[in-house]
Amino acid sequence: MKRLFALLQLLLAGLTSCVDSPNLIDQTSADPERAKAFTDTIGDKQIRLYTLSNKNGMTVEFTNYGATIVSIQVPDRDGKIENVTLGYDSIQGYYNGSAYFGCVVGRYANRIAKGKFTLDDKAYTLPQNNGVNSLHGGVGSIDKQPWDVQQGEGSITFSILIPDSANGYPGAVQLSVAYTVRDDNSIVMDYNAVTDKTTHVNVTNHAYFNLSGDPTKTILDHELMINASAFTPVDSTLIPTGELREVKGTAFDFTTPKSIGKDISSNEEQTIIGKGYDHNYVLNKTAAGEPSIVVIEKTSGRKLEVFTTEPGVQFYSGNFLDGSQLGRGTAYQYRTGLCLETQHFPDSPNQPTFPSTVLKPGEKYSSQTIYKFSTVK
Repeated sequence: MKRLFALLQLLLAGLTSCVDSPNLIDQTSADPERAKAFTDTIGDKQIRLYTLSNKNGMTVEFTNYGATIVSIQVPDRDGKIENVTLGYDSIQGYYNGSAYFGCVVGRYANRIAKGKFTLDDKAYTLPQNNGVNSLHGGVGSIDKQPWDVQQGEGSITFSILIPDSANGYPGAVQLSVAYTVRDDNSIVMDYNAVTDKTTHVNVTNHAYFNLSGDPTKTILDHELMINASAFTPVDSTLIPTGELREVKGTAFDFTTPKSIGKDISSNEEQTIIGKGYDHNYVLNKTAAGEPSIVVIEKTSGRKLEVFTTEPGVQFYSGNFLDGSQLGRGTAYQYRTGLCLETQHFPDSPNQPTFPSTVLKPGEKYSSQTIYKFSTVK
């Protein structure tokens, strides 16, 4: 165990921040004022803004604070390039913000009931930062930390060492996420982790999308398809009950494309509890090359396809956006962004019938999600 921990430290030490690769735009020279707004130092770690682009004019901005996607600029059907994700205008916004815009969340994404679980006959207590439950890893978790940076060919890798007992979880975990921007207008996210003690690991990216390019518009007219025959209904605190419920005949059926707003205000118990959609979908197996999720915004013609190795996705329709989060020259209002958080299921540590999130020493956690952008006529 000590040898593995030493290896984790060595891996972390080998990652350095630099921006002189031709594949990674130096934002300091490309847009000095914007770069300055995202430059800071936390302890001995420098916070910076990084940009990857491709030959089609797609550009994606990142900050190593929270391994966060800051913006995604993609063309509409007429070639007009606009930002399709919500974010803040400076690093201070990410320090103070509470909406998890674009960051990587974990070590356990989503909710764990009452902030408690038992692992190998030992009870663990986590911060209750979402009512009585623990959300997205707890307080001051990896979304609120500086990550180390390593650049590659058309990619950037962020890495962080999560200490043993951080937010109550056992084990030191070495976690990395590699973002690659491809010429097919896709963002590939590869997550990897190892641990020195048995623990739970479940991470995701928390980007909010608005494919219209206009963050003042709601996402209710976005057309959505989720290849999932079942979802996990929740109790009044948004914790899964353990049931896998068929979506057929309910407001949760997105097996054929429909607008998000079509059934969001139904009087079904689950849409009332979630104040709309804030639920985990049990993804069906897909054929090679087929997406699990498709979103289309017809006015712009933009299309987002999501491919993932994860068994579930949390579809969140921006129900808690209330104007308190500011960015892109606006106050983000109710349902102006949607999240598609690929994941293992919420509260899996307390749900023995759900896919396991246990990671043991000597094992490797690996997960991939792809956001692919295109247009339709």
